[in-house]
Amino acid sequence: MSSETVAHLRERLASLQPLSIEIEDESHRHAGHAGAKDGGHYQVTIVSSAFSGKNTVARHRLVYDAAGDLMRGRIHALGIHAFAPGEV
Repeated sequence: MSSETVAHLRERLASLQPLSIEIEDESHRHAGHAGAKDGGHYQVTIVSSAFSGKNTVARHRLVYDAAGDLMRGRIHALGIHAFAPGEV
Protein backbone atom coordinates (compact mmCIF):
# COMPACT_ATOMS: atom_id res chain seq x y z
CA MET A 1 0.00 0.00 0.00
CA SER A 2 2.83 2.45 0.74
CA SER A 3 4.11 2.75 -2.84
CA GLU A 4 0.52 3.29 -3.92
CA THR A 5 0.17 6.05 -1.30
CA VAL A 6 3.39 7.69 -2.49
CA ALA A 7 2.01 7.67 -6.05
CA HIS A 8 -1.29 9.19 -4.92
CA LEU A 9 0.50 11.87 -2.90
CA ARG A 10 2.77 12.70 -5.84
CA GLU A 11 -0.32 13.08 -8.07
CA ARG A 12 -2.01 15.39 -5.56
CA LEU A 13 1.09 17.55 -5.04
CA ALA A 14 1.42 17.98 -8.81
CA SER A 15 -1.24 20.70 -8.43
CA LEU A 16 1.49 22.83 -6.80
CA GLN A 17 3.57 22.52 -10.00
CA PRO A 18 6.73 21.44 -8.17
CA LEU A 19 10.13 22.00 -9.71
CA SER A 20 11.26 19.02 -7.65
CA ILE A 21 9.64 16.62 -5.25
CA GLU A 22 10.93 13.76 -3.12
CA ILE A 23 8.67 11.55 -1.04
CA GLU A 24 10.08 9.05 1.42
CA ASP A 25 8.02 6.35 3.07
CA GLU A 26 9.18 6.14 6.70
CA SER A 27 6.41 3.84 7.89
CA HIS A 28 8.86 1.04 8.70
CA ARG A 29 10.45 3.30 11.33
CA HIS A 30 7.14 3.57 13.16
CA ALA A 31 6.13 -0.07 13.37
CA GLY A 32 4.21 -0.61 16.58
CA HIS A 33 3.31 3.08 16.93
CA ALA A 34 -0.37 3.51 17.75
CA GLY A 35 -1.16 5.47 14.57
CA ALA A 36 0.96 3.33 12.27
CA LYS A 37 -1.82 0.80 11.75
CA ASP A 38 -4.19 3.47 10.41
CA GLY A 39 -1.85 5.16 7.95
CA GLY A 40 1.74 5.59 6.95
CA HIS A 41 4.47 8.03 7.90
CA TYR A 42 6.00 10.04 5.07
CA GLN A 43 8.53 12.82 4.47
CA VAL A 44 8.13 15.18 1.54
CA THR A 45 10.65 17.69 0.24
CA ILE A 46 9.11 19.92 -2.38
CA VAL A 47 10.30 23.00 -4.28
CA SER A 48 7.61 25.14 -5.90
CA SER A 49 7.10 28.76 -6.83
CA ALA A 50 3.72 28.40 -5.07
CA PHE A 51 5.67 28.83 -1.81
CA SER A 52 7.33 32.12 -2.79
CA GLY A 53 6.57 34.85 -0.26
CA LYS A 54 4.76 32.46 2.09
CA ASN A 55 5.75 31.54 5.63
CA THR A 56 6.17 27.97 6.85
CA VAL A 57 2.59 27.61 8.09
CA ALA A 58 1.13 28.82 4.79
CA ARG A 59 3.40 26.45 2.85
CA HIS A 60 2.34 23.50 4.98
CA ARG A 61 -1.34 24.41 4.51
CA LEU A 62 -0.86 24.33 0.74
CA VAL A 63 0.66 20.85 0.99
CA TYR A 64 -2.06 19.57 3.33
CA ASP A 65 -4.78 21.05 1.11
CA ALA A 66 -3.27 19.37 -1.94
CA ALA A 67 -2.98 16.03 -0.10
CA GLY A 68 -6.66 16.31 0.82
CA ASP A 69 -8.34 13.17 2.09
CA LEU A 70 -5.08 11.19 2.05
CA MET A 71 -4.38 12.93 5.36
CA ARG A 72 -7.48 11.36 6.87
CA GLY A 73 -6.67 7.78 5.94
CA ARG A 74 -3.60 6.63 4.09
CA ILE A 75 -1.28 9.16 5.74
CA HIS A 76 -0.97 9.29 9.51
CA ALA A 77 2.02 11.64 9.63
CA LEU A 78 3.62 13.87 7.01
CA GLY A 79 6.90 15.69 7.51
CA ILE A 80 7.12 18.65 5.15
CA HIS A 81 10.15 20.52 3.84
CA ALA A 82 8.70 23.11 1.45
CA PHE A 83 10.95 25.54 -0.38
CA ALA A 84 10.56 28.29 -2.95
CA PRO A 85 12.99 28.23 -5.88
CA GLY A 86 16.42 29.50 -4.84
CA GLU A 87 16.00 28.55 -1.18
CA VAL A 88 17.60 25.12 -1.47
